Amino acid sequence: MKLGFLIACLPKVKLEDLVKWSSEQGFQSLELAAWPAKSSRDYQARQIDAANFSKDDAKRVKDLFAQYNMTISAMAYYDNNLHPDKKKRDGYLKHLKKVIDTASLLNVELVGTFVGGRPDKTPSEIIKEIGQVFKPILKYAADKGVKIMIENCPMENWVKFGLPGNYAYSPELWEALFNELPDKNLGLNLDPSHLYWLGIDYIQAVKDFSSKIFHAHAKDTEILSEGVYKCGILGKQVNPEPWKSGWWRYRMPGLGEIDWQRFISTLQENGYDYVLSIEHEDPIWEGSEEKIKKGLKLGYKHLSQFVV
Repeated sequence: MKLGFLIACLPKVKLEDLVKWSSEQGFQSLELAAWPAKSSRDYQARQIDAANFSKDDAKRVKDLFAQYNMTISAMAYYDNNLHPDKKKRDGYLKHLKKVIDTASLLNVELVGTFVGGRPDKTPSEIIKEIGQVFKPILKYAADKGVKIMIENCPMENWVKFGLPGNYAYSPELWEALFNELPDKNLGLNLDPSHLYWLGIDYIQAVKDFSSKIFHAHAKDTEILSEGVYKCGILGKQVNPEPWKSGWWRYRMPGLGEIDWQRFISTLQENGYDYVLSIEHEDPIWEGSEEKIKKGLKLGYKHLSQFVV
């Protein structure tokens, strides 16, 4: 198993500098962010310009990674591919195809995204629509030698407050998703941090869905007891802040409540031997390039105890 990280946490750092620094810290792989140039989402970056990526660009990037003996674990572009606004949805899907094209040029097998969600339909209707939207995407990816993986973040309050924005956040929804799309090229980018605050057994999830785990994120979750008292598990209701429930927060691996030794051991026991990619969304280690890099080093130090 290799350790890496999703480079969206350092959007202003050039890819050349990122690869060099990452190699020096002991990381072996990077998950490359490829959002559109005009995206306004948080936790996104575009060191890879997928909309304009060429064969020459691919050669330059592959040579760079080879120079530092690094690999690319996946391409990352997470947006709402089920957005109720057709113009926005079409734009997201068009860019997703560009990211698939880029992955193919780089000989990268995995592209990570969200299925998405919409507030005007029931969950069962949403699953059906996911099938309609993703069947052609999966065909397009397969023709390019690429697999699609879905991260299990609920993206709460994304399109409408009080509702999830990504209907692939629980075992129930994964079963429905894979029944609707029984495609060997569709899997999960499994992140235990979301499962933890949702009250879902992340160890059992590894066991039950091992054949569908294409990639794994490393992000921790800290429960804030005062927030639980004030807000309850439904989170903030008065002047809610996006992404912040008030009773939990994401942390670097080792600074929250995930049992990383057990999680990694269970992954390995169930046949996973790919990349464990840190997704840095820790509010304590944000605010500057220096702090973000220190956070990544903390995560690496903790995880490296258990990775062989």
